[in-house]
Amino acid sequence: MKKIILIWMLMGYCASYGQQDTVFLREANLSDSYLLRYTDSREKIILSDSVIERNGSLLTDLLNFNSLIYFKENGAGMVSSPAFRGTTASQTAVIWNGININSQFNGQTDFNTINAMAFDNIVVRPGGGSISYGSSAIGGSIHLNNELKFKNGFENQLLLRYGSFATYVGNFKSTYSDERISLQLNLGRTGSDNDYPFPDSDQKNLNGKYYNNSLSAAAAYKVNAKNLLKIYGNLYDGKRHFSLISPNAIPTAYADYNTRSLVEWNGFYGKFTSTLKAAFLNERYRYYAHIEQPDYETGKTGSWIANYDLGWRNHHFMINGLLTFSHIEATGTNIRFAKRQTAAAGLVLKQSLGRKFLYEAGLRQEISDAYRSPLLFSFGLKWNAASIYHLRMNFSKNFKMPTFNDLYWPGSGNSDLQPETSLQAEIGNQLKFQNLTFEVAGYFNAVENLIQWIPVSADFFKPENVGKVHSYGLESYINYAKTLGKSHLEMQASYAYTVSKDKRTDKQLIYVPFHKITASAAWSRERISAYYRIYYNGKVYTDPQHHSTLKDFTVSDLGLEYALGKNKVYILGFQIRNLWNEAYQNVLNRPMPGRNYNVYINFKF
Repeated sequence: MKKIILIWMLMGYCASYGQQDTVFLREANLSDSYLLRYTDSREKIILSDSVIERNGSLLTDLLNFNSLIYFKENGAGMVSSPAFRGTTASQTAVIWNGININSQFNGQTDFNTINAMAFDNIVVRPGGGSISYGSSAIGGSIHLNNELKFKNGFENQLLLRYGSFATYVGNFKSTYSDERISLQLNLGRTGSDNDYPFPDSDQKNLNGKYYNNSLSAAAAYKVNAKNLLKIYGNLYDGKRHFSLISPNAIPTAYADYNTRSLVEWNGFYGKFTSTLKAAFLNERYRYYAHIEQPDYETGKTGSWIANYDLGWRNHHFMINGLLTFSHIEATGTNIRFAKRQTAAAGLVLKQSLGRKFLYEAGLRQEISDAYRSPLLFSFGLKWNAASIYHLRMNFSKNFKMPTFNDLYWPGSGNSDLQPETSLQAEIGNQLKFQNLTFEVAGYFNAVENLIQWIPVSADFFKPENVGKVHSYGLESYINYAKTLGKSHLEMQASYAYTVSKDKRTDKQLIYVPFHKITASAAWSRERISAYYRIYYNGKVYTDPQHHSTLKDFTVSDLGLEYALGKNKVYILGFQIRNLWNEAYQNVLNRPMPGRNYNVYINFKF
């Protein structure tokens, strides 16, 4: 309670880098058109490139400090999965330029395999989104966006970072654009010996070494005034030695290789817009049960996706129809061969009723050869009651399909599984003054048919639709920005209260804290800038019967920067991470690093 009160006091002095109106996400630049057009009745938190650069390359680090998501991280740089609004890891959708990229094997995304610096902005969208993004968008969605701009000339950026435990980051980004062509290239490399000592202990992290490489490219070409062609590509290649729970444990390792390709054709024909997308996603992994042995388990999937969107709009009304088809194949050590085909049709619309009211509505139906999908719907309302006060409400039904592991795992897969479904309701209030914005939202989420692996015998488990979870909570945000002479101040704070109960036991789900708080402050004057950020996670239960817990913890970072050059294009930076040397874990028996340091230089030319 003392820590909660302390951080809430900081909220009077600290605010967000990133929560802004989405007006800067221009339609010509952004591939995820639904994020732009049909989210007025929903909350969005936008993290800009400057925020991303200060947090390093791992997406987990960025979102720990800049969102209300709890991350279950098996040690620094290890497997990381979210609990978004009290849901499970597979109920958070990760959207790459409008395409859902969650794993077909387990339905999740490992947030430490995403190079955040490969993207121009990252958007956190709480609440259901299955109307637009299909499976998994129950707790919320994370949007990884590349913006293709025109008439900006030739620009380059190189960021180099080195710190404790031989941790390094190198990232190079280059863009070129004229009136008709836009090109973007991003190369990244991250690695660490990751042999950090445990705070308050004589032990250290063993077998935690990792590295990863990423390549991201995008291009746009204006064929003429009515037609625009876009191409996106993304590659990830990484290997991790999994940290040991005890010094005598067998050292293991995991290597994964993912590629993503997307071609998009935009047509603008008066009041009509047409978007055709074709994507291919490739996912491969190797798991080494003993890193000193040559044997390994493997798996790979290939996903072919085609989307067509046709929209019509005028000043007060817009409507879009969507058709999508996907063909997915998987093979590997544990799944000899499996495939799935899914088709979907959807309709979404938005209408403004004068200057104060607007509503959004949508329907979506999927048809699959592997499961029976429900009819999905959404409805949202926004009321600009006054110049300083806005009210928003939304209601939706969402779902998550069974994964390949659920359906086809040898000897255990259950082909009779039905999708998890969710009914959600949310109401939000916003007060906005000249320099200050305050938001508070309440929500309720009822999940049915939760898929859980149930013990049939002492050593045999089988997935079944047995779970039912009710989640509800409160989220609040405060943002402040002010320029005073030559000084500029930006501050933010956020708080989440989350209840997520298994209805069979009436107990809070494991690894879902009741409380999370974030706060940050950034100050700059001429060439000097400084920033401080902090987040607090309340205690979590680590077993369904609440026999064991992980204590609450508070982590904070301090950073200083100095700009060099006539146009301040060379930035030298220094960070102290985990400033107060907090001893903490967010997964049982997985200690995180204590106080550590890094230096970085950011060239823009």
